[in-house]
Order: sequence, then C-alpha cells, then structure tokens
Amino acid sequence: MKKLLFIGFISIFILSFNAFSQNKGPAIKFEFLEYDYGTIYQGADGNSEFKFKNTGDEPLVLSSVRSSCGCTVPSWPKDPILPGQGASIKVTYDTKRIGTISKQISVVSNAVSEPNLTLSIKGTILQKPNEVLPEKQVNQGFTPTPNSN
Repeated sequence: MKKLLFIGFISIFILSFNAFSQNKGPAIKFEFLEYDYGTIYQGADGNSEFKFKNTGDEPLVLSSVRSSCGCTVPSWPKDPILPGQGASIKVTYDTKRIGTISKQISVVSNAVSEPNLTLSIKGTILQKPNEVLPEKQVNQGFTPTPNSN
C-alpha cells in the first residue's frame, strides 16, 4: 500500500511539474498558420493578418519575420508582447501576378517551445476581366439647332 501511494505521489509530482514548466518563458500561439485567399482577381486586396498571443509568462519578442519572396511583405510588432497580450503579423501580397499563390513567412522569436515557425498564404489569382463600356448612342437624323442668343 505504501508503494502504491509513493508511486501515485511521484506521478502527480511529475505531471504537475511538466504542466508548470510548459509555460516558463515566452510562448507564441497563433489563431491559424495558413491564410487562404481563395480565388481572387488580379489587383484585388492582398492583405492578410495572422493574430497571435503570448501564452507564456515572460515577454515575447519577434526578432525576424521574413517572406519567401519580394512579392510578399510582412509587418510585425517590434516591441515585446507581454504575457497574456496579443498582436498580429500583417502580410501584403502583390496581386498583380496571375496564377497560384503559395508563399511562406518565417517567424523567429524568443518563444521557448517554438522559436521558429512558418506561416503560409495560398490562393489563386485570375486575370481581371476586361471592362466593357457601353457604346454611346447617337440619335440618327437629329440636327442640332443653333443657339439664338
């Protein structure tokens, strides 16, 4: 019986130690890691936003946020994000290009468990349809009269 109680006590101690140690230091938790534009037209809004929260117990610092090419431009908070606070990484994709989108954004932070994360954007850009202007209707047989002023 004493052995059983001792093993139970040690098990509870180890589990509680693991639970408390998981939140030591800064930790980053994103709402989602991939943004899908779906199918959009050339020149459409190419903005997306990746919201996250510092779920740790120390300030979180994003030291680097880089995209896989120049057509994708990220912006991120440069100040530390305090424990329990949230922020976001905003990404602008140049939608002038036609075709499939598949770009990655590398996030480097001081998060203890995941210091390097990859966000991604995807979608398809179709060529913008040509705008057809209505033809101007001209009245046949109409003769303007001179102004008599």
